Amino acid sequence: MKTMTQTTPALSADLFEKMQEHEQIVFCNDPATGLKAIIAIHNTTLGPAIGGTRMRNYDSTEEALEDVLRLSKGMTYKCAAADLDFGGGKGVIIGDPATDKSPELFRAYGQFVESLNGRFYTGTDMGTVLEDFVHSHRETNCIAGLPEEYGGGGETSIPTALGVLYSIKAVAKTLYGTENLLEKTFSIQGLGKVGFKLAEHLLEEGANLYVTDINPDTIDALVQKGSFMGRSVIPVDGDAIYQAPADMFVPCAIGGIINEQTIQQLTVKAIVGAANNQLLTEDLALVLKEKGILYAPDYIVNSGGIIQVTDELYSPNKERVLKKTKAIYHSLLEVFEQAAQQNITTVEAANEICERRIEGRKNRNSFFSPRKRAKWDVRH
Repeated sequence: MKTMTQTTPALSADLFEKMQEHEQIVFCNDPATGLKAIIAIHNTTLGPAIGGTRMRNYDSTEEALEDVLRLSKGMTYKCAAADLDFGGGKGVIIGDPATDKSPELFRAYGQFVESLNGRFYTGTDMGTVLEDFVHSHRETNCIAGLPEEYGGGGETSIPTALGVLYSIKAVAKTLYGTENLLEKTFSIQGLGKVGFKLAEHLLEEGANLYVTDINPDTIDALVQKGSFMGRSVIPVDGDAIYQAPADMFVPCAIGGIINEQTIQQLTVKAIVGAANNQLLTEDLALVLKEKGILYAPDYIVNSGGIIQVTDELYSPNKERVLKKTKAIYHSLLEVFEQAAQQNITTVEAANEICERRIEGRKNRNSFFSPRKRAKWDVRH
């Protein structure tokens, strides 16, 4: 019978300081399958922690820990902003997703998730796919974002892309007084599942695009689609996307791309995209404000995916997901209004709104109570 160990690394002097905002960190080690993973639970005030699990060939355990701490905190704010009854968590698996995956590894990971007794729900993220967690689901019911044939909601890029579109319309309403995107120009960084779907939506709205992606075939496909629709799709190379003469910059790839160097290159009126953690540091929100660039906080913009994933736990309902995703529009307008009234950055305004919601729920019924737990145990 396979044994499983839940281990803690040699504690550095500042490890507890690094995780002081977090409730729990779990280091997962299963030598038989090669599993090395970290699960971070940031805050469960609103409900059980939820967040995807990514797989990456991290350079070190410390780098993996930094990533999971940062991402899990972001999930707390994302759930609060979307008014979901879940808190923030995240998982990372250390390994090469191209060579180190196996059904046994994901089953072992599922056993660790199950050991948390409902405190953490997870599913796909960067480097993992829906089918990976079909294996984990054999060990635990605390998996969300399953394929439709397994009772899940299916591909999350669909509501995520729609949520970004609603966000862009909220930004347009704030900047121009109208949601109409006809002849507006967008520079899109990354044409993955979300970026490509969003680009299609924007073309349908009558917009023109500058695009960049590491896959030339994807760019070619979008150029052809734009030509067929009578819209302009102009490919640009790599970092040249920051200098594209667009109305809005739409980052849909990796995080940390807004830094002191790239900010100086931007000539857009707004930044609104699907990528997580777009600002290298939060203080850059003030630099954007001073430059007159309206920043739509990413954890609100890209929350369509988590809306679908959490909704799935009540039994999938696409109409309900669409209704909740449309609310992203009004959430952003609230953030922009509060930021303008208080003369603060949009990041500060969004964080304040989320923190008020979390604070307002403290000392209420714990999610461990039978009444509340039953809502998430629908698949047991």
